[in-house]
Amino acid sequence: MIQPLAYVHPSARIADNVVIDPFVTIHADVEIAEGTHVMSGAVIFRGARIGKNCRIFPGASIGAIPQDLKFDGEETLTIIGDNTTVREYVTINKGTKALGYTKVGSNVLLMAYVHLAHDCVVGDYAILANNVQVAGHVSIGEWAILGGAALVHQFVKIGKHAMISGGSLVRKDVPPYTKAAREPLSYEGVNSIGLRRRGFNNEKIGEIQDIYRTLFVKSSNTTKALALIEAAFAPTNERDEIIAFIQDSDRGVMKGYLSK
Repeated sequence: MIQPLAYVHPSARIADNVVIDPFVTIHADVEIAEGTHVMSGAVIFRGARIGKNCRIFPGASIGAIPQDLKFDGEETLTIIGDNTTVREYVTINKGTKALGYTKVGSNVLLMAYVHLAHDCVVGDYAILANNVQVAGHVSIGEWAILGGAALVHQFVKIGKHAMISGGSLVRKDVPPYTKAAREPLSYEGVNSIGLRRRGFNNEKIGEIQDIYRTLFVKSSNTTKALALIEAAFAPTNERDEIIAFIQDSDRGVMKGYLSK
């Protein structure tokens, strides 16, 4: 149902049972799948691809051009998965030629005033609380939680199941399964409560804790710590993911307990 006071470009592809409230603006080359509700005052720009059963709240801006002086008008996308909620005044910029898209997964919650810059990728089930500000080229893993007003530097990687405290300045990569807080951002332990809620048993959580004790508590050298982890722990999906994340980190990972 499209209200008569909404503007929908004739070339936009809107599923039959999408609800579009008054004073919504939807530009050309937009696709919105079935069951989605776009509320008053939201603006959806060219190149947006929005999945099923999403809720786009008033004032949201999806797919505007990047705040990047290198952007030269190239055709890029903004992709949002199914069952994702975009609250009031969230801004999601489209990609640049560097990646070609900005992508938000399925079942994601972006609370009010979140900003996602160009070429970011947000995994399924992630939660970004009010006023989280994410610079360009950031990767956020599935089930990650960012507390309110966290600020994320460009090119940072945040691993899946990580939890970052509100007001944090995230300048370094945050490995999977961890909690991060303090200034400068530091390891605060494993996100054990979140992992239990998602079906991880005590044995698996203990394994993850022991790996991070080796990395952040027992060792002052990352290369040495990774060698110890590979030698001391049998291969598992979690062990291998942690090792690969740290090896692939371009910005370096956050500080550990004993770092000064």
